[in-house]
Amino acid sequence: MRALLVGLLVATPSLLLGSHSAGPSEIAALLAIIAATATFLEYRTAYPTFVEFRDAPPINRIRFVTLLTLVIVLSIISKHHYQPTNLTGVVSAISALVGSALDFPYSPVRMVVLMLPSDVSPLTVHLVRSGAGICYLIALLAVAVFFLVVRVGGWPISNGAFNVWVNLPLFDPTAGKDVVQRLQRDGRVNIILGALLPFLIPAVIQLSSAVIPPISLSNPHFMIWMVAGWAFLPVSMVIRGIALFRISELIEEKRRRTYASAENMQAA
Repeated sequence: MRALLVGLLVATPSLLLGSHSAGPSEIAALLAIIAATATFLEYRTAYPTFVEFRDAPPINRIRFVTLLTLVIVLSIISKHHYQPTNLTGVVSAISALVGSALDFPYSPVRMVVLMLPSDVSPLTVHLVRSGAGICYLIALLAVAVFFLVVRVGGWPISNGAFNVWVNLPLFDPTAGKDVVQRLQRDGRVNIILGALLPFLIPAVIQLSSAVIPPISLSNPHFMIWMVAGWAFLPVSMVIRGIALFRISELIEEKRRRTYASAENMQAA
């Protein structure tokens, strides 16, 4: 089921845009098969490879739903200018309002708009502004949802014991300094980078355009995946940072209980 859902995610723009899609459907189908196969192999094996928190729901489910929502919304916005319907009209109108509200000086949405070449069409500017605004709002909501899951729902204790080896396969608890300090340091780095990336990504793309030809966001597929990646990568890093901080808190709490129990035994 996970593999099918991931494959559907990759194929969503082609499925929604249909004949108006600017990219070959065969390429989208191939990428969907590759993504589904990789997901199946990752979750089928008993030994973790690189996917984190695979046994600590709902963190990966929140990430997947967030990315799927971003891709669907962006696809609907793009489709509205080819085949307008009542649904595409409502989504496009809401996205335009959100994009205009968030397009103020030094905002992430303004940075994305300024990233566009000067000769881009007004329609592309409107699509990018609307998509960036609604995607940034969805990303903020995803972070808020996971924060509530941690603080109110008691993640990850509510799902049982947390296995560091399975859920953090790339993290070596025996290397370096104290594991709590390392988790807190990695958590801070992820949260800071996640907060800065919406500003840094457009700046890097704009600076690199002097050397590398800029990608034309007038292509709906490029626009969908570029804006979705711009919004999803920061939210994924912030969620990871919050999760690492939570794990460090649990380890500290367990240490305190262990030390207190040892002191009580010595006193007795």
